[in-house]
Amino acid sequence: MPHYTVHIREEALDGRVEPKLISALADAVGTVYGEEFRRLVGVDLIGIPQHRRGVGGVSTDQDAPLVTLSMREAAYHLPEVPDAPARLVAATTDAVAGVLGEDVRRQTIVTVAGVPDGRTGVGGTVA
Repeated sequence: MPHYTVHIREEALDGRVEPKLISALADAVGTVYGEEFRRLVGVDLIGIPQHRRGVGGVSTDQDAPLVTLSMREAAYHLPEVPDAPARLVAATTDAVAGVLGEDVRRQTIVTVAGVPDGRTGVGGTVA
């Protein structure tokens, strides 16, 4: 199951942004893998309180979202989805900028993490 974790300034989350961002991130995966994958996408939005984020050793109030997408490693290497990691980084960045505004694009960091087979589980069973 594709899963996003987004660390972002708490003040950027205002009750209206959250559903838009969750939907846009699910759409991002759907544009790369197809609509069936979209319904599998999990999203956690984690608000970072003001003054608890720094860039370059200095506290900052920039939104600068830190986005991690994790799913099974094999999904990044499917022959029917060429260049999946690059496409996911681009689609994810577009989704974040589309919801939060273009001014966050340059500060958005996207990490695509692959989980090896046998390293995830559901309901207490390794899947």
